[in-house]
Amino acid sequence: MSKIAAEKKNTLFDKFIDGVERVGNKLPHPFWLFVSLSIVVMVVSFIMAKGGVEVTYLKASKLSTDVPTEVTVGVNNLLSKENIQGLFTGFTGIYSGFAPLGLVMIMMLGVGMLEQTGMLSALIRKTILGAPASMLIFIIAIVGVNANLASDAGVIIVPAVAGAVFKSLGINPWIGVISGYVAANGGFSANIFIAGTDALLAGITESVTKGLGINAPVHPMMNYYFMVASCFVVVGATVLVTKFYTGKKLGGTEITLDESQLEEHKVTEEEKKGLKYAGIAAIIFIFVILALTVPKDALFRNADGGLLPKSPLLSSIVSILFFFFFTLAMAYGKGSGSIKDMNDVPKYMKEGVSNALGFMVIALPASIFINLFSASNISTIIGVWGGEVLKSLSFSGYPLLVSFVLICTCMNLCITSGSAKWLIISPVFVPMFSMLGFSPALTQATYRIADTCTNIISPIDYYVPVIMGLLATYNTDPDREVGLGTVISLCLPYSIAYMIGLLALLFVWYMLGLDLGPGVPMFM
Repeated sequence: MSKIAAEKKNTLFDKFIDGVERVGNKLPHPFWLFVSLSIVVMVVSFIMAKGGVEVTYLKASKLSTDVPTEVTVGVNNLLSKENIQGLFTGFTGIYSGFAPLGLVMIMMLGVGMLEQTGMLSALIRKTILGAPASMLIFIIAIVGVNANLASDAGVIIVPAVAGAVFKSLGINPWIGVISGYVAANGGFSANIFIAGTDALLAGITESVTKGLGINAPVHPMMNYYFMVASCFVVVGATVLVTKFYTGKKLGGTEITLDESQLEEHKVTEEEKKGLKYAGIAAIIFIFVILALTVPKDALFRNADGGLLPKSPLLSSIVSILFFFFFTLAMAYGKGSGSIKDMNDVPKYMKEGVSNALGFMVIALPASIFINLFSASNISTIIGVWGGEVLKSLSFSGYPLLVSFVLICTCMNLCITSGSAKWLIISPVFVPMFSMLGFSPALTQATYRIADTCTNIISPIDYYVPVIMGLLATYNTDPDREVGLGTVISLCLPYSIAYMIGLLALLFVWYMLGLDLGPGVPMFM
């Protein structure tokens, strides 16, 4: 990371940020974190099993016609001969059967095609550069929020292009960089479209629910309704904070147009042609999907002719998205010329998979940890204990969800990977909240609120050096040093606004008992 220095030193805020950074830097790599957690679970299971730890509770049945039965569960000693043998003989199956692994690989193949052909970059640039000046902040916000479709690329492209556009309009480019960054990274979970994040988190949740026998609908669209609404909350908060705080703090938003500054990010004629081809392909693809879904006995309908709560359509979301991305990328590549021959296609897909190599490495110890944690029954013990404690304190309902958000928020300051945090906490909180009547989808949606709000103020976030570099590039004050404190202080108002807005949205959703996604109720 480049030199870190806040504008004002020795303040309580700076000491807090420095402390968080020191703690975050001392954390091991996620690979070793999950290795350590696996060892801890095995040792703890041995101690608890020898101590005869067990709980008795009412367990729900997978069949709605059956009544809950009282069961007693004890801790399974993972260091027993049988369990050690099972770990070694099932090692390959545990990893290859890890639900998020296949989802991520398939999504990255499709997204990699979009990214490598240049379609994502061209689409983002065309949308922002073609926006009316008066609507620029709104357009940047909505493009940024939905840029997680491009994963890491979106978080980098949006602030870079926004900064260049604001500079060309004679506005302080820092406003564009910050507003683009907070929308893309702060609104990473909110999206109008289904993205790789949805598939990844749903895969992790599914691995927990299946492993623990929790009967609840889990699929990539399980939070879709709530995430779409969250998208507009994040966009609105971004616009308001930018207009009434950041814009004023950084010198206003009056426009003095300089067309020459736009050339570097201008969409070429070839790219325009490619986008036109992709648009036509998208329309055709959507019509094909509708033809396979709308008729009464269509391919994607279930045996009863319906779509909810389960159907081939919902079970095929990942494959449909892959073919959609692949179709768009092929059309764009042929139109723009970025695909010169068919050999370019596997090459681009290979590049897409390479972006997932880091997750593939982490997935090995993560899959082992989740398998061990589930097999130990410790999650069930914690869930019952936690539920009993919360019940005894009369602490439930919406306040419980807010407390969960605050816990995840604190974790987010030191562990920035949304999937890594969910891998750690989902085996504990999904079963715990399920016992209190909260669906896994509600637990996941609540977690995503915390992950959305504090990405942008984490001192160890992957993108902080990138944003510091952009701010330094557009820094016109030689006496002003760009440091971590600069980024955090400019992003903090957005973080607070996101937290207030999304918690308010969750309150409304909770009180009305709305479905979180297609066929996914809020409560068990």
